[in-house]
Amino acid sequence: MATSTPLQTNAVIPPGELLREELEARGMTQKQLAQTIGRPAQLISEICRGKKEITAETALDLEKALGTPAYMWIALEGDYRLALARKRRQSAAG
Repeated sequence: MATSTPLQTNAVIPPGELLREELEARGMTQKQLAQTIGRPAQLISEICRGKKEITAETALDLEKALGTPAYMWIALEGDYRLALARKRRQSAAG
């Protein structure tokens, strides 16, 4: 019986990086996005720099403002956090 190993990558890309690229592609600034969703510009900046997580509420705001499904932002955030945890465990194990 064949077993499969889940595909894992060492690439850890914060979802905020993808958000930043999406904003650039649309010609939209972080400040404009913040104003559109009624959130502080500092929050958007921190998300784009990977300092803050994309919460469910923020994902819903991004969905409304950008048309990208909220579940996509949540999935990207979850994958990112899981990859970070794996990386920390691997580093701690030596």
